[in-house]
Amino acid sequence: MNQQKLTIYDVLTRPLLTEKTTLAKENRKYAFEVNPLANRTLVKNAVEALFKVKVEKVNISVVKPKPKRRGRFEGTTRGWKKAVVTLKEGYTIKELEGQQ
Repeated sequence: MNQQKLTIYDVLTRPLLTEKTTLAKENRKYAFEVNPLANRTLVKNAVEALFKVKVEKVNISVVKPKPKRRGRFEGTTRGWKKAVVTLKEGYTIKELEGQQ
């Protein structure tokens, strides 16, 4: 299989800032949209290198595309990969905390 090399800057696409993920920050959990080729090890290394924190656990799930209709036109939303990163005790990502 022809798999390209991902750098740490290619792994994380964007942080997910929703009401649910904002409440999960109290438990040191942060959610990111990640590259579809990324695995747990790549996500862990990227978060540790970019934010200078220690990662305890990484959970990855694939969000499947949903069918959508707009009048007579049919299509689907895009599918993507989500990673929920749990940090070790005492670490936070200050860039994603918002107003303090």
